[in-house]
Amino acid sequence: MPRTIAIVEDEAAIRHNYMDALRRQNYLVRGYSERSSALEAFRGKLPDLVIIDVGLGDDVEGGFELCRELRSMSRVLPIMFLTARDSDLDVISGLRLGADDYLTKDISLPHLMARIVALFRRVEMLRGEQSVGTWLERGELRLSAERMEVQWGGQTVPLTVTELWLVHSLVRRPGHVRSRTQLMDDANILVDDQTITSHIKRIRRKFKAVDDAFDKLDTVYGAGYRWNNAGE
Repeated sequence: MPRTIAIVEDEAAIRHNYMDALRRQNYLVRGYSERSSALEAFRGKLPDLVIIDVGLGDDVEGGFELCRELRSMSRVLPIMFLTARDSDLDVISGLRLGADDYLTKDISLPHLMARIVALFRRVEMLRGEQSVGTWLERGELRLSAERMEVQWGGQTVPLTVTELWLVHSLVRRPGHVRSRTQLMDDANILVDDQTITSHIKRIRRKFKAVDDAFDKLDTVYGAGYRWNNAGE
C-alpha cells in the first residue's frame, strides 16, 4: 500500500511542485497551505510522514507550532522540516520540538527523495529487526524495535524515530564509542556535528525526565558517544 505524505507549505507553486515530485515516486500526497487546515485533517487521520515549512504565511513560526502539536499526537510519526530558514537557531529549534530531519529548500529533489526514503527505511528496519514481543534489554533499559518503544525503569521514554534509532545504535554496542559519523551512517542521516549533538541532548533530557539520576549516555569528547554499561 502506498505511503501517504502530507506537505504543509504556504506558497502554492512550491507546494504543488513538491507534491508532483512525490506523486511521481508513487506516494499518496496531501497538501495544506496553513496550520489550521492541516491540523484539522491530521486529527482525523495521521499520514505516514509530514513535511513542514517553518513560516506559514503570516504565521511566521506556524511550522514549529504544528510540529509541537503533531508530536503530542504521535511520538513516532516521521516529521521533516523543509524550509528556507537555515539559521543554527532554527535548526536546533526544529529538532528540539521533535522533528526527525531539517532540510533547506536548496536541497536537490533526488537528495530530498533519498532523505524521505531513509526516514521510512528507519521505521521499517526498526520494526522488522526484532520479532514481535522481543525486547533488547540493558539494565534499566528495554527497547522494542517492533513496538518502536523505549522504557527506562518501567516507564516509557517518548523518543522520535530518529532518537530511537540513535539509542538503538548505541545500546547494541554498549561500552563502545560511536563517532558522529558512525551514528549518521547507522541512522541514515546526513547532518552536521551540531545536529547530532542536538539529538543526543534531547535524548538525554527525555531520559532524565523519567529518572533524574540517568547517566548512561556518555559524551566522549573528540570521539563521539557511548552507552555506559558500567554496573550492568
